[in-house]
Amino acid sequence: MAFREIRMVDVKEILRRWQSGQAQREIARATGVDRKTVQRYVEEAVALGVGSDQSLSDEVVHAVAHGVQSRAAPEMSTPWKALLPHSKQIEAWLKQSRPLRLTKVHTLLERQGVTCSYATLRRFAMAELGWHGVEPTVRVDDPPPAVEAQVDFGQMGFLVDAETEKRRMLWALIITLCFSRYMFVWPLFRQTTAAVCEGLDEAWKFFGGMTKTIVPDNTRAMILAADPLTPRLVAAFGDYVQARGLFVDPARVRRPKDKPRVENQVPYVRESWFDGEEFTGLDDARRSARHWSSETAGRRIHGTTKRVPREVFEAQERPEMLPAPTEAFDVPVWTDAVVHTDHHIQVLSALYSVPTRFLRKQVRVRADSQVVRIYLGTELIKTHVRMPPGGRATDPSDYPQGKSVYALRDINALENKAKELGHHVGLYAARLLSGPLPWARMRQVYALLGLCEKHGAGRVESLCQSALAFDVLDVGRLKKMLQSAPRPADLDGSPGKVVPLHPPRFARPAEQFRTVARGSGKEGA
Repeated sequence: MAFREIRMVDVKEILRRWQSGQAQREIARATGVDRKTVQRYVEEAVALGVGSDQSLSDEVVHAVAHGVQSRAAPEMSTPWKALLPHSKQIEAWLKQSRPLRLTKVHTLLERQGVTCSYATLRRFAMAELGWHGVEPTVRVDDPPPAVEAQVDFGQMGFLVDAETEKRRMLWALIITLCFSRYMFVWPLFRQTTAAVCEGLDEAWKFFGGMTKTIVPDNTRAMILAADPLTPRLVAAFGDYVQARGLFVDPARVRRPKDKPRVENQVPYVRESWFDGEEFTGLDDARRSARHWSSETAGRRIHGTTKRVPREVFEAQERPEMLPAPTEAFDVPVWTDAVVHTDHHIQVLSALYSVPTRFLRKQVRVRADSQVVRIYLGTELIKTHVRMPPGGRATDPSDYPQGKSVYALRDINALENKAKELGHHVGLYAARLLSGPLPWARMRQVYALLGLCEKHGAGRVESLCQSALAFDVLDVGRLKKMLQSAPRPADLDGSPGKVVPLHPPRFARPAEQFRTVARGSGKEGA
């Protein structure tokens, strides 16, 4: 069986369902994770002292995931390994124009010497080849009040967009409560995750509460990878259902009977609400759809239940619903990024710094309108304030020691570092950085600090004092003067020893300094 990586969101979903009181088998069915794997995560959470009312912070989820994922994964069984070389042949038998029954495939494999049970072959075909067995169709009973809402998109027709003044295809997000059949219609132009979250929040506001579970269609706005057994939600939509406390049970691809309560309402919405109407724009269509949902669809006698949906909802379903959200959901963007050698990642056209130890590693990033969170596996490694496109958020502590000043063009920090080596060294550095483009002369200050390290801060201090007096702002000249100036002889650590100094290069002889008495014409003493 192919290895499936359990990410932070998956671990959090398992723990969240466990805290809500769901059984391990139910969690395994809902998340697509093996029941034994679910049991290991639950046992690890219990061992770490995670209670049913404890908040699932990033640290708690990471601790539980680390305790489980550090174990070695079990090897494939021998029958499973025996089936792998025959996977293409099995797939051809199951997907040919006239597919073979899996029992016949099992017989043919036995003739070829492949020994395995039928149950193993069935699991192999479902997991490796995406095959599903034929199940009998049964009529599913209605769930209890406020338990389930079914969600679907329906194509209505063309509507003129008031902003662009162009005809665009109008879609309707339809949410139907399975118990009462009370529905809400939300028109929109685009089927995006943000539009779905907005529409669902409008539905909860309309109903005055939320159901515990939603059954959506396999639209890309909600479902990342459609699968009859283990569907994966879009990361941003997964954040939404976790924030709202909802559980999601997506319908299978091309299986309209998985959500019949909403599927057969699409033609009714199109014919009763949209056809023949004229709307001035999207806002006008939404106001009309809200009124139609409440007064027309809500007050009719339903063809199946023979009851009025709004009356059933008000009497039996509304009291059982979860509280409706009071604030709009901040829809995040999830993406993968590689930490470049400049310590930054690029997310939504902005740069964010990451510590040195994560260079060249691929990280997972969650960005909402306020905060950007960076994860490595299940560990939160960095948090930044969201920046606009073209912006940059850099934490100096992410750089190696001593590199942040130059990288951030921190003029004040560089000037303070020069002052620590001497008063006049600091003044000289301040003069160098006092121009209109100070960062363009940072290299000269770094060269000045290098002279202090090589020749000693005392010698550079005295030379800077003289250079400032003559207004000489040239680090290259200071370097030449230090290289050509004579150095004191080595004292060998002997205190009080007189060291003879070499005569100055341009010193005049002493005879030129003799004085002459005025008016006598004779030299004075």
